[in-house]
Amino acid sequence: MKLPRRNYLCLTAGAAVLAAPPHLTWAQGYPTRPVRIVVTFPPGGANDFHARLIGQWLSERLGQPFVVENRGGSGGNVGVAEVVRARPDGYTLLLLTVSHSINTGFYTNLTFDLPRDIAPIAPFYRSTYVMLVNPSLPVKTVPEFVAFARANAGKVNMGSNGIGATGHLAGEMFKMMTGVEMLHVPYRGEAPALTDLIGGQLHVQFASLAASNELIKGGQLRALAVTAATRWQGLPDVPTVNEFVPGYEVSTWAGMGAPKDTPAAIIDRLNKEINAGLTSPQIQAKYADLGTILTISPAEFRKLLTDDIAKWARVIQAANIKAE
Repeated sequence: MKLPRRNYLCLTAGAAVLAAPPHLTWAQGYPTRPVRIVVTFPPGGANDFHARLIGQWLSERLGQPFVVENRGGSGGNVGVAEVVRARPDGYTLLLLTVSHSINTGFYTNLTFDLPRDIAPIAPFYRSTYVMLVNPSLPVKTVPEFVAFARANAGKVNMGSNGIGATGHLAGEMFKMMTGVEMLHVPYRGEAPALTDLIGGQLHVQFASLAASNELIKGGQLRALAVTAATRWQGLPDVPTVNEFVPGYEVSTWAGMGAPKDTPAAIIDRLNKEINAGLTSPQIQAKYADLGTILTISPAEFRKLLTDDIAKWARVIQAANIKAE
């Protein structure tokens, strides 16, 4: 029997809908209920800032709440493990940071493989650390500090915000690449270490820009160099470490991830919406003093993550750093 053309078109259109892969159907209607963003550290601080800022943008764009949930513990690993176990449907996301790439080489008993089990969506920004000394220290450049450290071998103290933290590893990388000796003094956070650096109990610290910028501008600490690959627009007269130690580069960053097997269409949609937010004036204003905004693809974010994991694993192994 020959069907009328109108009936034929209706039937073929219906068949196409029925044949569409389920993940495409999910992506077209996503999200239909609240989405949670797991932050793997306690409330407050930079991690909450990133999650809430981007979460609010996504809520406004996609019409559903993006709710921040803090799941601290084991240096951030408890929260990652929870996300890894979550259903890969786009309704559980992870606030990814440089700390997670470090943890991959720092902890030997992880129940997950970060690059295998987490799908990167989009980074938000990249920022620098700063090599700081007390203004009373008789050095004003990185070469002068290296000479000072060599002349005072075994006597130079380096503060950090904890064993295995970014500031600690930035210092260990500096030691490896210059051959200087520095005694690591770990603190519970950047603030108490910076207080002792100001007080003269420490000689040097590699600290985040967010924690140290006002102290530098106020003259309480001297910035010898930034650790990023290029000079920082907020401190244009401060050189990079790699101007004196070629190949040295340390950056901090944050971004969004999801459980593996989350539909690519959902990953791509979230990437598109996050990147749109990062180019908006209101979000650019929030990041103006924090870092350089990154608007890249999920594949490019994966490369950033895997490169970071490999770099920090080499530093951790070479310095024989062990988790407490």
